[in-house]
Amino acid sequence: MDDSAFRFWDKYIAITSSYGVPERARRWYVRHVEVFIDAYPERRLGELDGTDVDQYLDRIGRNPDIADWRFRQVVDALRMLFVDIVKAPWATNFDWQMWRDGARDLTAGHATIARIPATCEVSTESASKVLGVSGLDRCKRRFPELFERMTVEIRTRQYSIRTEQSYLPWVARYLYFCAAKTQDEIEPNRLASFLEHLVINRNVSASTQNQALNALVFMFRHVLNKRVDDNLQFHRARKPKRLPVVLSRDEVRRLLTGIVNPQHHMMVCLMYGAGLRLMECVRLRVCDVDFDYAQIIVRSGKGNRDRVVPIPKRLVEPLKQQLDKVTAMHNKDLSGGFGEVYLPYALARKYKNAATELRWQYVFPAVKLSVDPRSGKVMRHHLHESNAQKSVKKAADAAGLSKRVNCHALRHSFATHLLESGYDIRTVQELLGHSNVSTTMIYTHVLNRGGRGVRSPLDE
Repeated sequence: MDDSAFRFWDKYIAITSSYGVPERARRWYVRHVEVFIDAYPERRLGELDGTDVDQYLDRIGRNPDIADWRFRQVVDALRMLFVDIVKAPWATNFDWQMWRDGARDLTAGHATIARIPATCEVSTESASKVLGVSGLDRCKRRFPELFERMTVEIRTRQYSIRTEQSYLPWVARYLYFCAAKTQDEIEPNRLASFLEHLVINRNVSASTQNQALNALVFMFRHVLNKRVDDNLQFHRARKPKRLPVVLSRDEVRRLLTGIVNPQHHMMVCLMYGAGLRLMECVRLRVCDVDFDYAQIIVRSGKGNRDRVVPIPKRLVEPLKQQLDKVTAMHNKDLSGGFGEVYLPYALARKYKNAATELRWQYVFPAVKLSVDPRSGKVMRHHLHESNAQKSVKKAADAAGLSKRVNCHALRHSFATHLLESGYDIRTVQELLGHSNVSTTMIYTHVLNRGGRGVRSPLDE
């Protein structure tokens, strides 16, 4: 290398140091930039633009061997190169964060991947990987049959993986509380004292206490076949009356304006415009979007129920453009020998080629391929839900919203604004997918002015 090349790399290493990159990792940042430069041998760095970076990141994202943290490292290395060294005009507005956040792989314990009925051979092992709790692991080694049976009972009833992840630790905590040494010593006679211990000594909320109760009653009734008193007497935590966080229409507008990533913007618009939950949004597949009937079919929502919601008119064209991008991405994956997607339950066995069909692809796919942690196959999962969560929080802070804004607040706002517009409670209940109208009634507080209709004496 000549002197100019040495000065270039000295300057680049100084930039990585200013960003706090550890010394042992700086050589990898240099290597990432070298590989990128080698990919465009006939062009100077100043001649490259955002399209070239997009194509490059898209290409290396099809390497199943690159870990998500390594992919993020590549993105950071290129950002430092073009923003701080080349100082390219386009680089400051380039969506580096989209590539960085979109690379996050789904773990074996993620609710999407783990939602498969387990066989007895893998249930205990997979649950251990999912939860990763040392106390739970010790309990599993002491009571392997109990936890294996518990997992099988939960999954054969098609309970969500979130339920499994919450129930198993409560069983372990109860076993520690009772100091049980054998399965025969696990009796329901200490259930009431354990639930009171949670409230009095651990200061848990009413919902946490109810979750513990449900988990332990499930264990006794369906796993140990022991009777639990229906009128179990214990000190219950008082459940506070909470109102949902609801954004005004102007606040929603300001929030949406602050989300610059087109994909995240569309996801947030769907959560507000169709009342989707966050996980329902990221799990949407191509076959769930019906433009002819202007509707979206939400599959396996809360309670494992399907429902239909309308597509907002202003999202029809953006959604079509998004599906065109998904189609192009999927065709590239197929040409590279990949293109599979995760299918729930036994669909992959029932329909051998379904995993590579376009209709089953996610509407919001991840930016890189990854190895499925359960099957070991190379797949393209959906975006990690944390992407939309970060964008919403960042936009809320930028807009100066003082309310506690999160993705679920958009669903609350959807329901509240429909009621304000005069839609009946049953229609809103159906769109939200509530099994009981009493759950939807919480949003009627906007119709009952109550104390808010009183004229304050200060105004007089």
